[in-house]
Amino acid sequence: MNQTLIREIAKMIDHSLLHPTMTDAELREGCELAKKYDVASVCIKPYAVSMAAELLAGSEVLVGTVIGFPHGNSSVAVKVAETIQACRDGAVEIDMVVNIGKVLGNDWDYVTDEIRAVKEACRDNGAILKVIFENDFLPEDSYKIRLCEICTQVGAEFVKTSTGYGFVKGADGKYGYEGATEPDLRLMLAHVGPGVQVKAAGGVRTLDGLLKVKQMGVSRLGASATAAIMEDAYRRFGAVAADVPAAEVKETKGY
Repeated sequence: MNQTLIREIAKMIDHSLLHPTMTDAELREGCELAKKYDVASVCIKPYAVSMAAELLAGSEVLVGTVIGFPHGNSSVAVKVAETIQACRDGAVEIDMVVNIGKVLGNDWDYVTDEIRAVKEACRDNGAILKVIFENDFLPEDSYKIRLCEICTQVGAEFVKTSTGYGFVKGADGKYGYEGATEPDLRLMLAHVGPGVQVKAAGGVRTLDGLLKVKQMGVSRLGASATAAIMEDAYRRFGAVAADVPAAEVKETKGY
């Protein structure tokens, strides 16, 4: 039972390797850590997809990357080209940021066509699609609900709360970020159709946080604190820990 639960926890995690300051050496270390803990996937910078695919070959850890990251402002053609290139390099999971300005402008035809175009590129190249809303930028629930409906309509496999980098400027001039909030997750879970799963990203950094969203019905978690979460799981549930040096049990750069 404990080993089964440990595997369920690990297979919820997309290990995030997206921080802009991460070096190639850190990206390689992140891939090795993901492999040792046998997580669901790495979500790595687009240029490093081929490296990750090589490092993770023969493991059950999938390779994912981001498209239009982090602000979603690329043209549809560029997002499609990014997707095709990523798949050619070895990605099988694509996390695409929607055009947030188009969402806020209620240009739903554009938003639908964009998501559909990237979904078709994913389908044609053997990948699944996760659509990132960046909820911190969306002041009304109606935007999130409409996006859930569109993603259901076009057949996206996942909807995702955040990039981890959607900082909002406050009245005091300082930037803040909430990421995956409980109300947003419940809203998204309530409004996606059959077959569409929910991924939480941004702010969930503990085992308790993971277990809470898991109980809610969230299927995936974007995390940089993978080692800390997994080591806590091994301690709590009495399983044998992965062969990871203690020095590596730290939070990776990122969300």
